[in-house]
Amino acid sequence: YDIVVLDEINVALNLKLVTVDEALQLIKNRPKHVELILTGRYAPMQIVEVADLVTEMNEIKHPFTEGVTPRKGIEY
Repeated sequence: YDIVVLDEINVALNLKLVTVDEALQLIKNRPKHVELILTGRYAPMQIVEVADLVTEMNEIKHPFTEGVTPRKGIEY
């Protein structure tokens, strides 16, 4: 694959389901043509430091605040 998305990996790191060292090794050892996209809140500074691009998103509006229950495939 040319692009690999590690969806919510930063949350997994925060919960210690994955170690920062494991994530850093994955980043370091990936094939050079592969772009990694790491998502989720609480990105550790060690990950931020090795990233080429860091984006912070802020919630402005969300269906949950309007009473919409989480939808499979969207929120989880």
